[in-house]
Amino acid sequence: MPELTLYYMETCPYCLKVLHYMDEHKIRISLKNTKDNENFREELLEIGGKTQVPCLLIDGKPLYESDDIVKWFEENLI
Repeated sequence: MPELTLYYMETCPYCLKVLHYMDEHKIRISLKNTKDNENFREELLEIGGKTQVPCLLIDGKPLYESDDIVKWFEENLI
């Protein structure tokens, strides 16, 4: 399984969509809340050049957009 980390903010509706999908399908990965931790926001900026969330980091490569993240989960984990 690839190394997975989700960068998110709990107030973002698109992040909540991904988190809800993960909860429904019992997907457990590392979570980094960029609102609560400035270091996580800086990490995200260094990785992809922007602080957009949700961002699923797949073996160090960023994937943005909630629909694309859910699709990746469907194709690779479910």
